Amino acid sequence: MDLLSFFTMVVVISASGALAPGPMFFANISRGIEGGSKSGLYFSVGHTVVELPLILILAKGLLSTSARPLVSVIAGLLGGVTLIVFGLLQVKGAWSGVKNFNPSSRGLGRSSLVLGIALSGLNPFFIFWWLTVGMKLIYEALALASLFGLLFMFICHIWIDYAWLILTAHLAKKGRNVLKSKAYQVLTLIFGLLLLYYGVTFLTEGVNGLLSIVYS
Repeated sequence: MDLLSFFTMVVVISASGALAPGPMFFANISRGIEGGSKSGLYFSVGHTVVELPLILILAKGLLSTSARPLVSVIAGLLGGVTLIVFGLLQVKGAWSGVKNFNPSSRGLGRSSLVLGIALSGLNPFFIFWWLTVGMKLIYEALALASLFGLLFMFICHIWIDYAWLILTAHLAKKGRNVLKSKAYQVLTLIFGLLLLYYGVTFLTEGVNGLLSIVYS
């Protein structure tokens, strides 16, 4: 995989994950009503505090096994199936939105930084994403350029989180409901379809790799 293709893949998959409504997304909007973009920045930093060490731990485990074909097969199969499931759910929910969410800053008195850490580290979806889809991205990054590839992958991924959380917190302060906007629904649909594409691609690579191992 060349650098441009890898960059595109990481950005698309990361953006799809960022767009999906979740506990931190809702909390970010609620805090953003008062704190605006500054609150979104703190959420992003808190998210990074959890995400960066997790990536480094997973990469350390893969460094000693990245040359083994079976690792690539497992990462491809798990990542592919997960992306397909998430893609289908995202496409299905693209036009429905979240109609019953009424953002409020009440009950969120703790700092946005602490909430960012807590809602990342205690979020099963976040951990599962990195153990499946994220593992595939880490494997490809290491295969592309070892530790430099890992750093490149992290930068390509993390700026999406910062941009999205800061933007949505800013819009919340301005009184804009992102979840009910037409642009958000269209973006969710587009990225959901792209998730399906990469899911099928990962799954196909995994199956082909498995067949190569079996018949070698």
